[in-house]
Amino acid sequence: MASNDYHFITHWRVESDLQEVNAILRDATDLSRWWPSVYLAVRELEAGGSDGVGKVIDLYTKGWLPYTLRWQFRVTETCQPHGFTLEAWGDFVGRGIWTFEQDGAFVNITYDWKVRAGKPLLRNLSFLLKPVFSANHHWAMRKGEESLKLEIARRRARTPEERARIPAPPPATWVLNRG
Repeated sequence: MASNDYHFITHWRVESDLQEVNAILRDATDLSRWWPSVYLAVRELEAGGSDGVGKVIDLYTKGWLPYTLRWQFRVTETCQPHGFTLEAWGDFVGRGIWTFEQDGAFVNITYDWKVRAGKPLLRNLSFLLKPVFSANHHWAMRKGEESLKLEIARRRARTPEERARIPAPPPATWVLNRG
């Protein structure tokens, strides 16, 4: 494995159902609204088929550290409502697999992310800073789980007053440039 290769497996558990989790996570264009700590800007470049296969998304992202990433992904496979697979390129090159499993009133979510860092900063310094870059990824995913739980609560709120009591999702840390 090259020093700039990463493999992360993230597990989340949320009180929800498969259809709700699938609807939230497969709507990539909404990521910057409910997961703004990581997704600064998201654009759909290609719509893909009715099942989402072929959809191409352009992303501008960051974690806790003061660097940003530009990358794209294409949905290559779906198993609705149990998850989907994407292929990434740009500052990241690799594959991500989202898997959703109902467990009573909860959904167990697994994200299996095998990626090679292509951004020069990450590519050239991974041999030295891999633990720091890995910690940045884990921070981003913790914010994702927190933000997903808040989004589910917002969607389930019965009144505007109840919705107003739900905290906003965690914001992005510093952003040096929006380029």
